[in-house]
Amino acid sequence: MTITQPDNALVFRSLHTAPAPLALANAWDVASARVIEAAGAPAIATTSAGVAWSLGSPDGDFLTRDRALELVGRIVAAVAVPVTADIEGGYGTDAASVAETVTGVLAAGAVGVNIEEGTRPPTELAMRLAAARQTADRAGADLFLNARIDTFLFGLGDPDTRLKETLARAHMYVDAGADGIFVPGITDTDTIAALARDISVPLNVMASPGAPTVAELGTLGVARVSLGSGVAQVAYAAARRTAQELFGTGDYDSLAEGMAFPELNALFSEPH
Repeated sequence: MTITQPDNALVFRSLHTAPAPLALANAWDVASARVIEAAGAPAIATTSAGVAWSLGSPDGDFLTRDRALELVGRIVAAVAVPVTADIEGGYGTDAASVAETVTGVLAAGAVGVNIEEGTRPPTELAMRLAAARQTADRAGADLFLNARIDTFLFGLGDPDTRLKETLARAHMYVDAGADGIFVPGITDTDTIAALARDISVPLNVMASPGAPTVAELGTLGVARVSLGSGVAQVAYAAARRTAQELFGTGDYDSLAEGMAFPELNALFSEPH
C-alpha cells in the first residue's frame, strides 16, 4: 500500500495530544532519520542546525533553500512515517520567499514545517506564517504549521513579563494560521503549564537534561516534545571523543559504543 502525503498529514496531526505527547528525536540526514525511525519513532522531524552543520553551513539562515529542500526530499523518500521540516525562518527574506519554500516542502512530501522568529519582530513572523498557510491552502495540502517563539530561548525582554509577551505572540501566530506553538528554552513546570492552558493549539517544548520527562510534560498539557539539535550534538560529540582518544591515548575503546555494522547497514539494504 502506498502511503500518500495526505495520509501522513492526517496521521501526523493526530499525534499531537496531551497527556501522550508526540516525542521527536530530530534527524539531520537520511541515516539519522532511518535510525530514529527504526527505534520506534511515529514521525521524523528535522533539525535545521543539524542539517546545516551536515551540509557545511552554520545555523541561522545561512543554508540555501535548494540544499535544505533536497535533504528534506531525501529523508521523506527514505522513511515511511510522516516528516516535518525545520525551515528556520523560511529560507528567504520576505513572505513571498517563505511561500516558495513551503511550495518546495510540499513537493518534497513533508507534512509540516517549523518557522522561527530568530531576531525578527513578531509581526514579521506573523506575515511569514500567513504566507505559509495561504500557500498550503492554495495547494489543497494539510500542512502542520509550527511557529517557534524565541522569547525564553534567547532571554528576550523583561523576565517579569516574558510569559505575558510569549502568550501575546502565540495568539498572534495562531491568528496568522499556526497549528502549533513551539516555545524552546523552558523547563519550569509552572511556566509550561501556564502556556499550555492559555494557548489554544498544541504546545511544543524542547527537552534537555533536567527537563521533565515526556510523560510529565504531557500531564502539564504539552502535546509535542522535541530534542532540537541535541541528538546531532551528541553524535558529533561521540565523533570528537573517538578522534581525541585515537590521537591521544592511541586506543579505540569508544568504538565499542557504536551500532553494529550489520544492523546499521540493514537499514539501507532495501528501498523503504
